[in-house]
Order: sequence, then structure tokens, then C-alpha cells
Amino acid sequence: MMVGLPSWARLSVSYQIDPRIKVDDLNQVGTLNDRSDMSGDDNTKRSNRNSKSKSTSWGRDTTRGKEVPLPMGVFQWKVDERLGNVIPAENTDTAEHNFQNWKMQDGMNGSYSHTGNTGSARLSRIFMDRTEDKDFIFLTPLSFFRSGLSNFLFTNTKSPITNIAYHTNGNKQDGEERVRGNFATNINKVSGIGFCLDYNYARGYYAAQQNSQFGTTVYGYYRGDHYSMHAYINANHMKNAENGGLVDDSYITQPWLYQQKFGSKDIPVNLSSTWQKNDDQTFFLTHRYNMGYDREIIVPDSLKPQPPSASDLLFELSDSIRQVLDNDSVARKHAIDSLLAKWESELVPPTEFIPVASIIHTFQLRNLDHTFYDQGNNSAFYTNQYWGMGQNIQDRTDVMSVRNTIGLAMNEGFRKWVKMGMTFFVTHEYRRYGLPTHLPDTTFQSMESENNVSIGGEISKTNGRTLHYNVNGEICLIGAEVGNFNIEGQGDLNVRLGKRDSASLTVRAHVRNQKPTYLLRNYRNAYINWHNDNLSTQFRAGVQAELAYSRTHTRLRFGWENLTNYTYLAMQNTLKSGAKAGSTTPGDYTHSAVIRQSDASVQVFTASVSQNLKWKIFGWENEVTFQHSTNQDVLPLPTINIYSNIYLLFRIAKVLRVQVGGDVRFFTAYYAPDYYAPAGMFAVQDREQARVSIGKYPIVNVYANMHLKHCRFYVNVAHVNAGAGNMFLAPHMPVNPMTINLGLSWNFFN
Repeated sequence: MMVGLPSWARLSVSYQIDPRIKVDDLNQVGTLNDRSDMSGDDNTKRSNRNSKSKSTSWGRDTTRGKEVPLPMGVFQWKVDERLGNVIPAENTDTAEHNFQNWKMQDGMNGSYSHTGNTGSARLSRIFMDRTEDKDFIFLTPLSFFRSGLSNFLFTNTKSPITNIAYHTNGNKQDGEERVRGNFATNINKVSGIGFCLDYNYARGYYAAQQNSQFGTTVYGYYRGDHYSMHAYINANHMKNAENGGLVDDSYITQPWLYQQKFGSKDIPVNLSSTWQKNDDQTFFLTHRYNMGYDREIIVPDSLKPQPPSASDLLFELSDSIRQVLDNDSVARKHAIDSLLAKWESELVPPTEFIPVASIIHTFQLRNLDHTFYDQGNNSAFYTNQYWGMGQNIQDRTDVMSVRNTIGLAMNEGFRKWVKMGMTFFVTHEYRRYGLPTHLPDTTFQSMESENNVSIGGEISKTNGRTLHYNVNGEICLIGAEVGNFNIEGQGDLNVRLGKRDSASLTVRAHVRNQKPTYLLRNYRNAYINWHNDNLSTQFRAGVQAELAYSRTHTRLRFGWENLTNYTYLAMQNTLKSGAKAGSTTPGDYTHSAVIRQSDASVQVFTASVSQNLKWKIFGWENEVTFQHSTNQDVLPLPTINIYSNIYLLFRIAKVLRVQVGGDVRFFTAYYAPDYYAPAGMFAVQDREQARVSIGKYPIVNVYANMHLKHCRFYVNVAHVNAGAGNMFLAPHMPVNPMTINLGLSWNFFN
């Protein structure tokens, strides 16, 4: 106890640390060492003390008066749709390398087949990369524009960031334009908001091929110790014209047969005044409450606050008291000891919150309005016409899904012996379908609904650097999908090989037993009438493995999958009277599509190798994928798919990054799936009629891609080898002629 000093004269000092900062983070910052020189007059000293009062914390100095640069940098992650788990992710939207490929409809590595211009329907030729939206089947082919929640990146940014991107090619008659805007800002260290705008307008290089698409996303998050939340709202309006492909492929493959030279817009197509419109909205909220305790962080001595000097301790006392202590050495020593004891007693050691268990709730509402329009005289193209007679058709299908999941989790790592987390959850999902139904004088919607209740569990390990895994399973107990189950898991093993080298092995596996989705069993419009309630349950089992070695920039991927009762869409064409048997001309047939199931199991084996070579300014990137399907009539796949990119990479004036080169995309010939406009999906070609083989045609692009500070821009001449040949990415759907593409992306920090 300090003798002779009133309570108001005693010094009170407290140091605190952000409880979210771990010891590893503390080791990366400087030691607290901000005691000022006691020289100078009292007024100067007092000014210094006042400016630094309570502005210093463990391991961090916040008292510097100099102007600091605007902080830049973002951290991004994805969110699991079922339980809201945070999934680390890389930001590929702002990648400077190969930026010119971002606009390519066939994907960054040219692995997608598609029907034409930007925003049109597409399908991955690599089977193990295919994804599907089983409840909203019309949206699956539109993945280039609409990626959905599973691929959305939530953003934590050091300072507000805005990104504006613009891509264009062609002219007002046939060109394409896409504008994207992204904004993200933090409210504080643990919460933030943002929004995204996306507009695509592609007029098309062939007749009746224009696309118009607009999407907007608003999101927010809060990632506190006890409570965390992610909210996501997305709405898209997508309108795609359908031309049914060329009337005759020889306009492309054999142009010399025609006396007249046709421009791409002049080549006849099968359909006119036909399009589909999709309006979809997603409302998503996942939140959890964590229960646990606070644990003290063991801080290294080098990062602990240094005791203040005697002068610092006595400075806050009044002048009269200091004069008394200056004349009494014994009292001065007692005062200093008392003040120092007081300072030590008021130190607040840093702590971190350890979550033991969590209560989870996830809500998702999805709504789709799909409309098929046919305002032309196209009845000769179709085999079946259930109403409308090819004119003034406007068939609308509505799908709504409401899903709630409640989960209880025991979290990983709250004790040293707890090496994994465990979660149990229950899900209820309500779906409503509105399908067009025709009466003699009108077309209306009939409503049907489904309710499903399922239970599931998950075990996972996310901490540490070497081994991570996640395994979850779910089974439907009540409802239309009773008996459906899904078990899937993934794990990764990361090994350091020296200071700079590392190797990683990632394995994924799944076992699924699923009834074909409602719209594959029951769907109808003017040209489709599916009633497939007798379809068997599909069973799928597969495994994928990926091995990556950083030193040689090598990546190997392997995949195997077995499909029993594989369900697929197939064309069913009818040869017109008077047409030559064996013709491959679309105009010689009427067209329809049906749902089929494979009688025997189908196996798919995939092997892919990616090898990037670099030497000084020279770079060469390669990806070769081999695939084998045991039944090409049911599941057609190209045997080989190749992407190769050669470039020079250098800097001008040390600030302008320049990548100049060319790439080629190639796949071997195969009977690729056709595209059926009324279904808005790809369908296996009719094996009872003559089929069309596509492939064995390289697509070559040359480009210049540049990056200067916060700006990326490129010039890309696509399909420079355009000319006569089998230049199709889907049957009867030719690749665009040579185009000059320009793009710009600019980041603004403010």
C-alpha cells in the first residue's frame, strides 16, 4: 500500500489485446517499446503523454503520427449451403495471369462445349467437372453467367474496394458486351457488406442467337466469437434466343458448294422468334451461436508490455507530490513500488474464445420462373405439338424451394484430444412446381408440391497444416424422396519438402442413391410431355484424386465413377417423308427429346495432367485430359481434351506486366450431345438415326494481357484460324468466326 498518496493520485494503466489474435500472429509484429525520452520541459512531456494515452496494446504500436499508406488487400471465402461452414477460397476474379480467358465461354482452359456466344448454354466435356442443379434443371446450362451460391466469394477487405470490369468485341450488329461491378467494405474487423452487378448482352454472330442477362447480388456477414452470420440475396434475369442450329452444316464445312458467299448472319437456321426466359432468386441466411469459454494466451516475454520507467510512473502525479517525493528518497521508493504493483495488477492478459459447441440454423429460399416462347412458324421442326401449332406459345413453369436446416455441432480443438468436429442436423425442404396445362381455349398452370425430411451428420478436421478432411452423410426419411441418401467426403494431405517445395494430395469420394428429379419425371410444354414416374433410382459411386507438386508446377488428376440407372435426356428424331435415309441435315428430320435410363451400369475413367514450364521470360502451360466411357451411346465423351498456352512474360519500366502469347484448344472427335431448345438442355444424339461427329478442330487464340498497378487490360484475337472445317462445339452450332476481344478491369481502394 502506498503511504501518503491520495487515491486520486494513483496511476492506472491497462493493456489489452484483441482476443481474435493468436500467438502466431503476435510473433509477426513488433515488441511494445514506446517509452518516451523524459528530457524536455513538462509541457512537452505532458503533450506527449496525452497523445499516447491508452493507445498502445500488446505487440502493436498505434501512436505513430505519420500518414500511413491506404491499406489494400482482401481475404475471401465460400460458405457451405447446408451448414454454413466457412470454406477458404482463392480470388480468381482479380487474377492478373491469363486474364484474357476470363471472358471465354468455353472456360479458362477450353473444356466446355456451348451453343454460340457469351452467356449461351454450355456443357463441360470433362465429366468429373460437371455439376447439376437437380431442382432447377434449366439453370444448369447457364453456368457461365450464373454461378450460384456454391461459387460465391464473401470478402473481407482492409479498405473499401470497388472493381469495375468491361469486356467487348464486335459491333452493334453482332458484338458482345459484359459489364461487372463489385463493391465490398468492412463495417469492422468481423463484419462487412457488399454487392455485385453483372450485365451481359450478346447479339450473336449467327441469326436468332442474341442473349440478354442481368444479375445482382447483395451480401453481408458477421463473424464474431459467439455469433456468426452470412446473408446472401441474388436475383437474375436471363433471356436467351434459340435458333435450333444451322439448317445445313455444309455452309460451314463445305462453303465452296454455294455460289453465293454467306456471312455468318446470312446462314439459314432452324428456328426464328424462339427464346427462353429464366428469372431466378435466391435468399440465403446461415447463422450459428457458439458456446464455449475464454482461454488465456501465453505471450512470449518479448511481446509483453515493458514496465514503465520511474519518471513515467511519477509523471501523472501532481507537482506538489513530486516535489515531496524528490526530497524524500524512502517515500519515493515506496511510491514507485506501489505504482509499479498497481500497474502490474491492472494488466489484462490477452485471451481467446474457444467454441465448444454450436447451434446452427440455415434458411434458403429459391424461386425460378422459366418461360418458353415460340412466336414463329416453327411447327415443321418438331415431331410433337401438343398445343399452339407453332405460334404464340408462352409456356411458363414455376419452381419454388424452401429449405430449413437445424444443426448441433461439437467443435474441433476445444481440448487437445478433440481432433475433429462433429455435427448432427435435420433438414426440411418444401418444393412447389407450377407446370403449364392446356385446355381447348387456354393454357394455365397446375400446382404440385413435395415435402421431404432428412437427417444427416458430418465429421471434419480443419485445423493444422498437414491433414484436413470432411465427411458428411444424409438420408431422407419422410417425403417423396424417401430412401434417397448421399455420402460424400474429401481430404487433403500437405507435405513440406524443403523451404520452398511442397506436395499435396487431395481425395474426394461420393456414394449417392437418388430418385430422378421431379422435372425429369414430369414436365410439359407445347413440344414436351414427360410422364416418367416409373424411373428407377439412380446409384452413383465415384472417387477423385489430385496430386500437386509446387516445384515442377505439376498437377495430376484421376477420377472413376460408376453410374447405375443413369438418367439422361436423349433426342428422338423422325425422318421426314421423302428425305434420304442416313441424312445428317437437321431439316430432314422432325425433333423431339425423351428421358431415358441406361439398362446397364456405365463407368467413366478420367486422367488429367497439367504441366507448367517456365524459363526466364518464356512460359508454356499444358493440360491434357484422357477420358473413357464404357457406353458412348449413353454417355458420350471425347477421348482427349487439350489446352496449351505459350507466352512471354516480362515487365516494361518495372511497372507494366506484359503477357504476350497464344493458346490452342482441341478435343478428339465424338458424337457430342445435341441441344434441344424447348428443354433448354443438352441431349444425347439419337442413335437410331445418322449422327454428327464434332471435334478434331483446333481453336487458336493470340493475345496481349497487361497489368499496371490496379488495372488489368487485354487484347485477344479469338479463333484466328477461322475458315472451312468442322468448327463446331455442339452439333449444328458453329464456333464464332474470328473476333477481336477487348477487356479492362480496374480496382479502386477508398
